[in-house]
Amino acid sequence: MSYDISALLDQWDYQPGQVVVRKFRGRDGVEKIQLRVDLGLLQMNAKGRPDGKRPFGHESLLEHYQEQLERFRREHASDDKSFRLTPEDCGKLQQEAIQYHHRYICLFQLEEFENVIHDAERNLKAFDFVQRYAGAEDLAWSLQQFRPQLLMMRVRARGAIALKDNRYEEADRIVEEGLEEIRQFYREHDRQDLLEISGELQSLEMWLQEIQSKRPMTPREKLESALNEAVRNENYEEAARVRDALRRMG
Repeated sequence: MSYDISALLDQWDYQPGQVVVRKFRGRDGVEKIQLRVDLGLLQMNAKGRPDGKRPFGHESLLEHYQEQLERFRREHASDDKSFRLTPEDCGKLQQEAIQYHHRYICLFQLEEFENVIHDAERNLKAFDFVQRYAGAEDLAWSLQQFRPQLLMMRVRARGAIALKDNRYEEADRIVEEGLEEIRQFYREHDRQDLLEISGELQSLEMWLQEIQSKRPMTPREKLESALNEAVRNENYEEAARVRDALRRMG
């Protein structure tokens, strides 16, 4: 057995600044995803926990800790106020979240947007779990600081699904709501200073402008544009005709 992957790397060039990814079925019959990085390859499972492990018999560590919480509630008459995650627990959940982060970035590049949403929402659950049960605020922040990036990816995936079906107004709404959710996160954590420099906000604002510029005009908008054009050209007979059409449209 050869451990040298040079032949694989020679056949698949790394491209700086680009997410170079591919999906295939492994010899074990499981779908895999590979991400080309500058020093080699990252390989992960397309389903379940990305590294293919089942910690404590669960699909993920998050599910393991959620089971521990339920056991604690049964033993304490549904009172979970004293349930706490240790710094080691939080560190493990953060490392697991990074695995899912790598995968949903790859899935986005593969245009598997539903799966992007699935992994993003899984990580949001992990963030919320640590936020509620971490013993210290700095432990919770170790994950929460990545929430804007996570929210952005979920917005991009939801918006992309809407645009595939030419639902421009829905995509517009999804992005607007996502922008407000990220802004609200910064406000709640007293980080208003980041509202002007957040890369996530800037990226979504630029995408929103792109969506709006490409959105086909509605019949009313077409008439309004024709009216403006007629008035600008002093074609008052045409302007009157267009006004009548607008009135009939209500």
